Amino acid sequence: MKNFASGAGTLLSRAKQFTEEKLGQAEKTEYGPEFEELMDKGEKTRVWTEKIVKQTEALLQPNPTLRVEQFINEKIQAAPAARQREIEIFGQVLIDAGNDFGPGTSYGGALLNCGQMQQKLAEAERQFIQSSITNFLVPLKSFLEGDIKTVQKEKKTLETKRLDLDAAKSKLRRTKTENKEAEDPAVAKVEADLRVAQGEFDHQIEVTKLLLEKIISSHVQHLHILNEFITGQATFYAQCNHYMTDLQKNLGRQ
Repeated sequence: MKNFASGAGTLLSRAKQFTEEKLGQAEKTEYGPEFEELMDKGEKTRVWTEKIVKQTEALLQPNPTLRVEQFINEKIQAAPAARQREIEIFGQVLIDAGNDFGPGTSYGGALLNCGQMQQKLAEAERQFIQSSITNFLVPLKSFLEGDIKTVQKEKKTLETKRLDLDAAKSKLRRTKTENKEAEDPAVAKVEADLRVAQGEFDHQIEVTKLLLEKIISSHVQHLHILNEFITGQATFYAQCNHYMTDLQKNLGRQ
């Protein structure tokens, strides 16, 4: 019961401190310019990584309905349904038409060549998408689910410790005003509480600082996987160019 009362009192003092700060009636401990800069860089990293992940998913799967389906499958860890991409369907239509007109005819043969090339393009696209997911999306999502969530949790804890510290400072000022005696036990008790709150705050700010520094250092790894993504993209477009150049030459001979 005593622990419950103590916890309720702590929550009440935090709420009081928070409200008074919003009203401009209480002092607030500042984190300092260097730490604020770290937090700003960490927040930028979170925001832009989330946007990059979202737009990469849109690039790899333009259909929003299928993106939602993939998201749900990821959450329930279900195997994605096998689906033909539009370019594969297009290629198959050209092949069927070519066979119907006759492979031996100029038009039928051209349709067959075009359809087969569309299927090659589809396979190249499938390989690019898979490599992009494995080498780029998965690491970024793991970063958001791991390091970013951890630092967000510790930042909330830090703000709680900061409120506790400032509440203790405010309480000490009030207690000293109410008790003029230099050796008043009430003042000594509040001073002891303040030292504890200061120690917990100092510890939490160091923990959060280390995590933020880790977030910022992740830019090196993110640059590496970005290079891998661009290499995969370049390979994909080079394959497409090669396939289409060959198709143009073949069509020119028919």
